[in-house]
Amino acid sequence: MTTDHAFPAVRMYIAGEWCEGGTGATAPLVDPATEEPIGTVPLAAPADLDRALAAAEEGFRVWRATPVARRTAILHAAADLIAERAPAIARVMTREQGKPLAEAAGEARRTAGTLRWHADDARRAYGRIIPAEPGTVLTVRREPIGPVAAFVPWNFPVGGPNRKISSALSAGCSIVVKASEETPATAMELVRCYADAGLPPGVLNLVLGEPAEVSAHLIASPVTRLIAFTGSVPVGKLLAAEAGKVMKPSLMELGGHAPVIVCADADPVHAARKAAQAKFANAGQVCTSPSRFLVHESLVEEFTAEFVKAAEAVTTGNGLTEGTTMGPLANARRLEAMQRLVADAVARGAKVLTGGERLDRPGYFFPPTVLTDVPPDAEVLHEEPFGPLAPIVPFDGLDEALALANSLPYGLAAYGFTRSAATAEKLSDALEAGILSLNHCGGSVHEAPSGGVKDSGYGREGGPEALDAYLVTKRVSHLLVP
Repeated sequence: MTTDHAFPAVRMYIAGEWCEGGTGATAPLVDPATEEPIGTVPLAAPADLDRALAAAEEGFRVWRATPVARRTAILHAAADLIAERAPAIARVMTREQGKPLAEAAGEARRTAGTLRWHADDARRAYGRIIPAEPGTVLTVRREPIGPVAAFVPWNFPVGGPNRKISSALSAGCSIVVKASEETPATAMELVRCYADAGLPPGVLNLVLGEPAEVSAHLIASPVTRLIAFTGSVPVGKLLAAEAGKVMKPSLMELGGHAPVIVCADADPVHAARKAAQAKFANAGQVCTSPSRFLVHESLVEEFTAEFVKAAEAVTTGNGLTEGTTMGPLANARRLEAMQRLVADAVARGAKVLTGGERLDRPGYFFPPTVLTDVPPDAEVLHEEPFGPLAPIVPFDGLDEALALANSLPYGLAAYGFTRSAATAEKLSDALEAGILSLNHCGGSVHEAPSGGVKDSGYGREGGPEALDAYLVTKRVSHLLVP
């Protein structure tokens, strides 16, 4: 196998040092736009994981004792480096994940903002004094939980790891991050920003390896005090169960199947444009991506026409090429899933208005695809597509739409379009989701919490709630002795 010498050599980061795996084993790293190898990924041996855990244990001791003002200064310096290096980070991200350069650079810049928010919020992790009997001082303190084991996917190669890292470090914890073997170099460049900002050795460790082996090792270790995971529902349930066996708390940000309800009084053109823009961002590979379009029957024709127009305006290509607005899917698995879901829907009577087939070129390219006449039993209405598929389903009454929206075991994101304040309030009250956007399909923001209900997980990332999982509450009752 040849490697791309312009691409950074992938390494792990343990105890303040860049290193390869102890076994020498590697996995191939492939550019999804060309299907060509661009490097290799070192795979951790158990001894590497033990070194990372030992480093995190010592790093926690050092970092916890570091004054919050000093911690905040280091984290702000890291944010400055992330913002400064955003163009370079974006190029690495595009090579290994596929998203267009502009999209990748925007992700890196947002990551810097998230880090700044969390670093400043650490100064507001207040305890409290409770009125008590004379001679007694009763206080509540918020303290870092300890070393964290975090597992992150490939769809947001810098934003995903940073949500865990920034929260953990802001709270005073150390962390071992297991990044995706499909996007390791982006995670490496993110960690490099923290290291170059002066983070003490051991506070942040990056490992790579066979997912099941790494997760089992890190979760079982007595060093680890919290499990933080972003990924699929099945894997999340497995990791949560393993954490439960050793009585460790976990933070689970899992998948969804986000409904979009376009009410009878909505502007169908506005709704279609906003929904399509969100649908095809990151090629639909977003946990909160709108993925079931429930449109009032009086608007469905106009909405569909505008949505198809927006889909056909997308320029699909290599993310490094100027003018590309949607890159390839990240891997062959997603490509196969798109083909399977479309074939199933068509076999059950659905119509493909645009797209529907893999593009005839190298790379994992699948075009924006719009489906209509989708029957209720089609797999695409029950399985999170995690790709650029848009099934459009008409409805008659709002109660029917809400029942359809809430019928699945997922509850991460939901979207609604209406001009009525009363209808907006009904949507806000009735939709079973941890994230709801009305009259737009905006993504996560660092100043507000994100997270799911039902099978979509528990715990929140973003906003003041972001540090909750990384802090423990301690009650101290102090009887004053003369």
